[in-house]
Amino acid sequence: MKKFFATIIILNTLLFVGLSSVAKADDKTSAIIGHVITQAIQGNDMDHTEVFTNELNALMHKFSLDMLDIFLQHMPNIIDSVQKELKLEADKRYKCSLQDNNYKNEECI
Repeated sequence: MKKFFATIIILNTLLFVGLSSVAKADDKTSAIIGHVITQAIQGNDMDHTEVFTNELNALMHKFSLDMLDIFLQHMPNIIDSVQKELKLEADKRYKCSLQDNNYKNEECI
């Protein structure tokens, strides 16, 4: 009997937590879905392709802003890497310029 009540309490808790985290009506996606459903029920002709395109554009914009944030966070590491590569290339060119034309390393050919 105790196990039964414990199971009921756990299920009620899970249902409460699950239902309390449902998106609110002021969420953009919920509003758009509600609008599309309302237009379909009312029988109004609606360009679903345009709605889908606008939503994809909004998502692409959000992801591009997120990528810029990540890029700016890692900018010092990226700049250090590019600086090291440029330095290695400059060292290689300098080393090759010091070598005689009769003798060149494999790198300098």
